[in-house]
Amino acid sequence: MNLRADPFVLAFGDSLTAGYGLTRAEAFPARLEALLRERAPAASVQNAGVSGDTTGSGLARLPRLLASLRRKPDLAIVELGANDMLRFVDPVVTERNLGAILDQFEACDIRVLLAGMMAPPFLGERALRFNALFPALAARRGVSLYPFFMAGAIGRPELTLRDGLHPSARAIEIIARSILPSVEAALV
Repeated sequence: MNLRADPFVLAFGDSLTAGYGLTRAEAFPARLEALLRERAPAASVQNAGVSGDTTGSGLARLPRLLASLRRKPDLAIVELGANDMLRFVDPVVTERNLGAILDQFEACDIRVLLAGMMAPPFLGERALRFNALFPALAARRGVSLYPFFMAGAIGRPELTLRDGLHPSARAIEIIARSILPSVEAALV
């Protein structure tokens, strides 16, 4: 698998992408960039995460973000939906918003890696519908899917910040290393 020397990745998401409670160097985009640079020395990952974003607020800010980019990304990682789940947004609305986000990236000819989210089982039927929307949307739209952004870093108190929700720097390292193969595959 050959990566170009200077891939540009846009990390578009919420606080999990933005690096809530972490330094800039500890945030997901910076850690992913460091890992990508081991194979592609001039790789760059732009942090386009905004804490608190839902799929609706992400959709609203996306046109402005796309217009501000100096270079077209080779890949956009879309990591949104956790706040929708926490705020009990209907999964139908979440899926519609994510679809509209994918439409905008597609219109700009930007490849997407959709990072899935998972709702806790105690939410019952709502969790089942929420969890199913990411793979279904990716399959319908023909975009790459990373099934669960927080894989390996959730349910372990030692990997969260004091708030018990946001990943620590150690958890972000796990997340970045776990998603790296999917990012590299989407870039070739």
